[in-house]
Amino acid sequence: MLAVLYLLAIMPRMLKRPDTSLFKKVYFAHRGLHDNAGDAPENSMAAFKKAVEAGLGMELDVQVTRDGVPVIFHDFKLERICGAEGKVVDHTYNELQAYTLCQSGERIPKLSDLLDMVDGRVPLIVEIKAETADVSCCTVIDGLLRAYHGAYCVESFNPMVLWWFRINHGDVVRGQLSSNFRKEGVYWNILYFAMTHLLFNFLTKPDFIAYNHKFSEEPGRRICRWLYRHPAAAWTVRSEQDLETLKGEYDVFIFDSFLPHTAGRL
Repeated sequence: MLAVLYLLAIMPRMLKRPDTSLFKKVYFAHRGLHDNAGDAPENSMAAFKKAVEAGLGMELDVQVTRDGVPVIFHDFKLERICGAEGKVVDHTYNELQAYTLCQSGERIPKLSDLLDMVDGRVPLIVEIKAETADVSCCTVIDGLLRAYHGAYCVESFNPMVLWWFRINHGDVVRGQLSSNFRKEGVYWNILYFAMTHLLFNFLTKPDFIAYNHKFSEEPGRRICRWLYRHPAAAWTVRSEQDLETLKGEYDVFIFDSFLPHTAGRL
């Protein structure tokens, strides 16, 4: 009985699945084709332009400022990339423009500017960053994405983000990000246990699972891949050798620190 309940709990979307084939045809540059020691740091317009020029898809991180502007930035805190105190959500967009990315000439971009620049030329994986169960940020992000005519999907570690899209924009391809958080050394509690084992799938009904490829053996990930036959995305791939090894287990590849020799198409 427990085994049956487990299989039901981790079951992804099985009915009326959206088409995910486009996302299996390109490699995705993690935070753009970036180099934090150069002039195109992560999640910068320069890094995204390089990815487009190389014909690569891109993965990007979106959160919302204090005044409601969706911007592209990975960390909740500004310190690592901008050398500043505080969080993105504590600042207005104009305040954030005082900071540069990794001491380059690049600044935190708006999601709207990125969408205008890409203009449908390559597919996007949009990771939505939400630190708590308050996912009201999804409303303004979804508003921009609905007006965009290129190919995109959304993903998040936060199951409430995926639940929001299931309820409010069910046609969009949505992916559950996960990892083995205990082995990563993240603070371990029942929430992270459930996230590691994909136990929120019954609520979020994801269309793909994006898993830390270092923990590919996790049973929930493998069941979704091989029993439910759902697409699997690997993050973050950092060598050609790992890329080739993972091709039997995954369909979508998010990479950085090297350029796949077959970039940008599989």
